[in-house]
Amino acid sequence: MEPFTVVTGAAAPLPGANIDTDVIMPKQFLKGIDRDGLARGAFHDLRFDTYGKPRGEFILNRPGYRDACFLIVGPNFGCGSSREHAVWGLKQIGIRALIGTTFASIFHDNCLRNGIPPIRLTSAQVADLSALCECADLNRLTVDLVQQVVIDADGRRIRFEMDALRRNDLIQGLDAVGSTLQYADDIRAFEQAHFATNPWLA
Repeated sequence: MEPFTVVTGAAAPLPGANIDTDVIMPKQFLKGIDRDGLARGAFHDLRFDTYGKPRGEFILNRPGYRDACFLIVGPNFGCGSSREHAVWGLKQIGIRALIGTTFASIFHDNCLRNGIPPIRLTSAQVADLSALCECADLNRLTVDLVQQVVIDADGRRIRFEMDALRRNDLIQGLDAVGSTLQYADDIRAFEQAHFATNPWLA
């Protein structure tokens, strides 16, 4: 998993409430047996018309936002089904972090497990950032996970909080397996002691 320390890039406002995982990754893109091709599926029905042509009005198709690495999202983002494909698709189109007030719980966990920090701010802070980033000349943000701040184009620093363990895993680029393997020696020592005490289990 790619480590996340300090990332600077364009941010795209996507303020609608309750944008669910079927909007983020429509069901027809769930048929594959691997993660290939999910970039095409991300926000497919918002990005493309029925003929497959990009919709010019959609924020990620507009000049200044096509290479956005942050999304400023509305409340309860990622609700609906638990499909992890939604997060995989966001990664494949270059999204590095999400900024919003609330995220659906399973989607929130999937983001953390796949290296996309879901950053929670207040409603007022999200509204201010969204309004600022409506202007393509002012839509660059820096997300500093080490210092736990978002820095906008005017230099304002907005502090956020995140669970320390999850934050550490993101900074080090550790998924759930990698995080567990940090304790491999302790796990082996426990196993040896446990089997020595309970030999019939071996």
